[in-house]
Amino acid sequence: MFNNINVIKASGKKEFFSIEKLKNSLMRAHATNEEIQNIVDTLLPKLYENISTKKIYTEAFKLLRSYSRTKASRYQLKRGLMEFGPTGFPFERFVGELFKHQGYNVQVDVTVQGKCVTHEIDVIATKPNEINYVECKYRNQQGYSVDVKNPLYIYARFQDVLDNGLLQSEKETFQGYIATNTKFTEDALAYGNCKNLKLISWNYPIGNSLKDIIDNSGIYPLTCLATLTKNEKQLLLKEGYILVKEIFEQPDLLKSIGIKETRIETIKKEGILLCQPLATTR
Repeated sequence: MFNNINVIKASGKKEFFSIEKLKNSLMRAHATNEEIQNIVDTLLPKLYENISTKKIYTEAFKLLRSYSRTKASRYQLKRGLMEFGPTGFPFERFVGELFKHQGYNVQVDVTVQGKCVTHEIDVIATKPNEINYVECKYRNQQGYSVDVKNPLYIYARFQDVLDNGLLQSEKETFQGYIATNTKFTEDALAYGNCKNLKLISWNYPIGNSLKDIIDNSGIYPLTCLATLTKNEKQLLLKEGYILVKEIFEQPDLLKSIGIKETRIETIKKEGILLCQPLATTR
């Protein structure tokens, strides 16, 4: 009967409620089967026609947090990324950190000369004989998708830089990326793949999406921590911090924004547990 209830998505569209989607989202946060079943059993009687997916998420998050703050933090990763806003610069820096974790030398927000005009490149990640340009498309609200206009003009910008002699030898290779915290439209995926752009979104490509990369690396945004308030997160962002690991690597950081000692150890413990890569704990 619950599969016949309509829910309202962030985009405003309606769809039937899916128990499987709810279970899968909790499973990705590493909730146990028992925890998932208890959360589902508690939530189902509270559903009603045209309930928002945001309301369902909020209730599921509260229930999961009662079992594990670390799992709750992982569960709210998507929303945590959206708290980087309103500008996209923290997201650009975050994407740069994901490349650093893979051993790249990284520059963020760089102006480069093309054959025709100059271009601002969000992230440049390099290794010997390997150059990667990354354009970041950030949204701080749900319900948006990156459409085909974006890979169209990004491909043209990258090509203009290549036409200006970016590659200095036959050994050097170039790869263009588009990274977003939301989704791509079907046309954006079709064009980007046709032009050999690497496309990374919240859920694409399967097995190596943005969520997969974060979970497998343990590089989490501090905005997903369930033990920090929204105001505390914003204070840390204003100071230039974006990563969970920066919190437990710098003991006095939390104290500097007014957090009491009684909470600091709890926050640090959650951060340490969260940053253990899932790839090594499965």
